[in-house]
Amino acid sequence: MTQVTPQPTELTVHRGSRVLEIGFDDGARFRIAFELLRVYSPSAEVRGHGPGQEVLQTGKRDVLIDSLEPVGRYAVQPVFSDGHDSGIYTWEYLYFLGQERERLWQQYLQRLQQAGVERDAPMPAAPAAGGCSTAQGGRHAH
Repeated sequence: MTQVTPQPTELTVHRGSRVLEIGFDDGARFRIAFELLRVYSPSAEVRGHGPGQEVLQTGKRDVLIDSLEPVGRYAVQPVFSDGHDSGIYTWEYLYFLGQERERLWQQYLQRLQQAGVERDAPMPAAPAAGGCSTAQGGRHAH
């Protein structure tokens, strides 16, 4: 028997509290901070192109979601106020982030500590050569 991913019944962007509230048809309801959504973006820009290539995100405490675009019937693509717009968040991934938000937040804080980086530190400039190719405007072409 295959497990069916719960489907969202409600999706609300709370700009004031910087939280995405999402309700699912199995009764689950999550409030996920924009910062958590941003630092765990499923994009190649954040995850890299393979294990060990993740890019630790900083300076995202005050990030907002400017818009939330549907992607088919399976996902949404947020446009964040820092210009990041390449992450496609499937219903399954949003459910995972909602269920695991406390653990993921602690993991993020540990990664910052291990890297000796402050949460509010500005992101370093991306390297000019090597790694990913970029389209005009410096965004990844993925």
